Amino acid sequence: MTHLKTAFQDKKVLILGDVMVDRYLYGQVNRISPEAPVPVVDFQRTEDRLGGAANVALNIKVLGGQPVLVSIVGADEDGEVLKKLLSNQKITYQGIHAISDRPTTVKTRVMAANQHLLRIDREEKHDISTKIQTQLLDRIKAILKKQEIAILLFQDYNKGVLTKDLIHQTIELATQYNIPTVVDPKFHQFLSYQKVSLFKPNLKEVQQIVPFPVLINLESLTRATNYLEEQLGQDATMITLSADGIFIKNKRHAEIFPTAPRIIADVCGAGDAVVAVAALGMAAGLSLPIIAKIANIAGGRVCEQVGVVPVELETLMEDSQ
Repeated sequence: MTHLKTAFQDKKVLILGDVMVDRYLYGQVNRISPEAPVPVVDFQRTEDRLGGAANVALNIKVLGGQPVLVSIVGADEDGEVLKKLLSNQKITYQGIHAISDRPTTVKTRVMAANQHLLRIDREEKHDISTKIQTQLLDRIKAILKKQEIAILLFQDYNKGVLTKDLIHQTIELATQYNIPTVVDPKFHQFLSYQKVSLFKPNLKEVQQIVPFPVLINLESLTRATNYLEEQLGQDATMITLSADGIFIKNKRHAEIFPTAPRIIADVCGAGDAVVAVAALGMAAGLSLPIIAKIANIAGGRVCEQVGVVPVELETLMEDSQ
């Protein structure tokens, strides 16, 4: 699909959600500790990458779109690290608000020989204050007045940015400006995303919410989506099924798109790539089946690499032929 470059080019995507730093500590394991039955990692280097909604922004950027990111970081060293990482990728951090009462979320992964040995999370997950919600909403209002936003994406990781009130008020704003909305939800606010354009949970999240068993077949997934539509009133649904592909449903069509066989190195970041493609596809006016096919490729390609990495546009175009 060589037209993808033109379709995605310069589409402005406003991303509201939880940003974080993905930190990797690389080393080599040659022995087991005499103190406990754990490996001793001889440290070699540290690498910081954009994580969470910031990684979605990076995917949007790499795919040719223009991400406009709104979120919070701590007023700390890691907050400055995240801003620098954004700047290095030529992604504006003007919508990033630094606050003093919580740290920047950092996920530290200890790696050896391309193996993930341990993850350490530094974070606070309580909801942001009403004052901070108002400040973020004011930033969103200013962006919508000055810029032609093609799509608004909610990227939720249950880290406290996306409160019920902020979600509802932002959806109202998007409706006023006639901007489609895409949601990558998490459990806590799962049912707060009312009347969005595209709702993109994963299978596990659906199974946690729906009050009956959900299996990977067309009938079961359609029943689960019908239940979600009764609760949320969304226009369309995309459910990622991990190795089993993607399920889509709107008022006209329901289908499962299986994945191509791949050698999986790491699933981190696959969902970010999928929702980035979904958002840009919606912004470009592509059909839901076409979006699902491209998103499937994007998620699979990311899984072939170790660590959180963006999907490349050239790869998508090659694989979509």
